[in-house]
Amino acid sequence: MAILTFAAIAVSSFDVELGIYEISSKYGIRSIDHVRHVIALGRDTYSKGTISYELVEELCRVLKDFSGIMKEYKVQSYKAYATSALRDARNNPVILDQIQVRTGLELHLISNSEQRFLSYKAIAAMDEEFNTIIQKGTAIVDVGFGSLQLSLFDKDSLVTTQNLPLGAMRIAGLTAKIPATRELHRKMTEELVDNELFTFRKMYLKDRNIQNLIGIGDNSLSMLRLALAGGKPSSSRMSAEDVERFYQGLCRMSQEEMEDLVGMNAEYADLMLPGAVIYKRIMEITGAEQFWLPGIRLCDGIAAEYAEETRQVKFRHNFENDILAASRNIAKRYKCHGSHNQVLDGYCTEIFDAMRRFHGMSSRDKLLLRIAAYLHACGKFISMRNSNECAYNIIMSTEIIGISHLEREIIANVVRYNIRDFDYNQVKLESDVYRDASGKASANDITIKIAKLTAILRLANSMDRTHKGKLSGCKIGVRDGQLVITTDCKEDISLERMSFDQKADFFEEIFGIRPVLKQKRRV
Repeated sequence: MAILTFAAIAVSSFDVELGIYEISSKYGIRSIDHVRHVIALGRDTYSKGTISYELVEELCRVLKDFSGIMKEYKVQSYKAYATSALRDARNNPVILDQIQVRTGLELHLISNSEQRFLSYKAIAAMDEEFNTIIQKGTAIVDVGFGSLQLSLFDKDSLVTTQNLPLGAMRIAGLTAKIPATRELHRKMTEELVDNELFTFRKMYLKDRNIQNLIGIGDNSLSMLRLALAGGKPSSSRMSAEDVERFYQGLCRMSQEEMEDLVGMNAEYADLMLPGAVIYKRIMEITGAEQFWLPGIRLCDGIAAEYAEETRQVKFRHNFENDILAASRNIAKRYKCHGSHNQVLDGYCTEIFDAMRRFHGMSSRDKLLLRIAAYLHACGKFISMRNSNECAYNIIMSTEIIGISHLEREIIANVVRYNIRDFDYNQVKLESDVYRDASGKASANDITIKIAKLTAILRLANSMDRTHKGKLSGCKIGVRDGQLVITTDCKEDISLERMSFDQKADFFEEIFGIRPVLKQKRRV
């Protein structure tokens, strides 16, 4: 079986990393080299909003070195991603251009939800262990430099994932402005963390039993190295008591001791305590009994994503189901009609599959359509009269795990135009950076895709106008230039037929295929 050599590059808030991997269907994903360079891009972005020319020079130099290493390993394919420090910098278009010109590398900006999903895939690559642990109540705690992501699992299902402004660098920057002892800074950090976690605990942890914590992110690696250096017998797993002892030992350590123990520089050592405070407080609040530090990096997640996309490795865990589960939980939060959403999801899926030869969209687009079906009525929670605009704002303000910023814009626009006239010139697309990330999608391409998905959602929604699932079990297929939907429902479907006929015109305008609803009559 052929072994593919793959390189993953991650540009984060505090460092740049290169991972070299061998990927094959027989042996899975094997890390063969890892190179890391500390560069505090986030310090510029979070304080000034832009990254200085000196840091850009350094970044380009490091990436050029990485390119040389990739050639030495005869890398056959690579992916390079940048996270919040570069994503949030106002001058990122110039930086991306400089990287392309000077290094030949194509660097893509990824949204927060995509970044966390990659880390989640890296854990899932540990197949058996991951699937076993999430059978019980589990929280994945991803502490980055800029923010914290909390994802809750229950019986193999993703319940929710939320992003909080609790990154180690962000907290260290806040407390550093206040002159105080190290002990006082620690107490201030605990207060900041408790304040941010208060709402999360009230909304998502009520009556929920969390037994396991999985720590990932930049700080988890440092904690794992400290645990190993301190002679911890079980290097990656700690009980609640172990975590408390580890934390107290860390509080007694000087910055110099931390630097010497695990070979970190002073700037990185400053971030260790804020990260440890976050993990400790979450463990106390959730009442978790076990803390697992799998020691994964973002590069590991990039490699896992590539292995899955190229079908070199097949994971037992279904990531698409996690995205849909998260969407259903968002819909539940906004009191959406659950049974109607299930019926609508089925109709959307069947119409999409029946029209596959005519719409030219991918299975990923079908996922976006299904999410739109679950969230199409969430705006009614705020306003029954202006629900589509409210739904647009809710979706654009809500991160959906594994969904990019552009994909969220697509979903939000599909929902927005579900109950208003479609205007090709008024589709809301915010970010050129995300739009051109693949090098393929123009604004017009995205607008047409939104129109296609809107046409399918409208038609599917009309088929359940009374929210009674009268057309369940109907047969859908394209025959003689028509999308024929045949039902043997014996009930009156006048409201469904009226709504269906109203939505049929836009569907035909988009696809050139006329939808027809036929009801079989018992003789």
